[in-house]
Amino acid sequence: MKKLEVIKRITDCGIVAVVRAQSADQALKIAEAVKAGGVEAIEITMTVPGAIDVITELAKAYPNGEILIGAGTVMDPETARAAMLAGAEFIVSPYFNPDVVKMCNRYQKVCMPGAMSIREVVEVMESGADFVKFFPGSAFGPAMIKAILGPLPYAPIVPTGGVSLENVGEWIKAGCQAVGVGGELTKGAKKGDYAEVEETARKFVEAIKAARK
Repeated sequence: MKKLEVIKRITDCGIVAVVRAQSADQALKIAEAVKAGGVEAIEITMTVPGAIDVITELAKAYPNGEILIGAGTVMDPETARAAMLAGAEFIVSPYFNPDVVKMCNRYQKVCMPGAMSIREVVEVMESGADFVKFFPGSAFGPAMIKAILGPLPYAPIVPTGGVSLENVGEWIKAGCQAVGVGGELTKGAKKGDYAEVEETARKFVEAIKAARK
């Protein structure tokens, strides 16, 4: 898939589902649920046992890019490359590692390194990354986004952590390109209620659209 298409789909939808599934089967069910709810992108974190295998299974299940598959909590370029080979279209890191960004740029995959301070945000942008993952978002809240975008109005920020249905509109109105949402979105999966996951996904998508108007 072309890199620009991935960037556009993430931005247009405005939300990335951060998944910490316990198995490939659960990840597939979550993916189907969030997709039905209108979420375009799903991020499988490397903290999940067998995460690369989960990405492989998702790539097989959606061979035509019906859903964007990404890898999260990527700490080094070796893991990034393994995830790409498994089928990941975007790579997310909790911190800024220049070698991970270089690897993503080499193979033209979307990269989203973590940053918190103004300096870190600038360093991420200077590296050629596509998005800046503001993490942990719960530490400061939407007000910090406004502060960052004051001197850096062009920063493509995607906060993760601390995003809920109650405040997702605030994050979007503060100027975020999209948001990353984990437990708040997928908690229904813990009790096997994927209908709840779908409904929650739909509510997030609707809240983002409303905030953008």
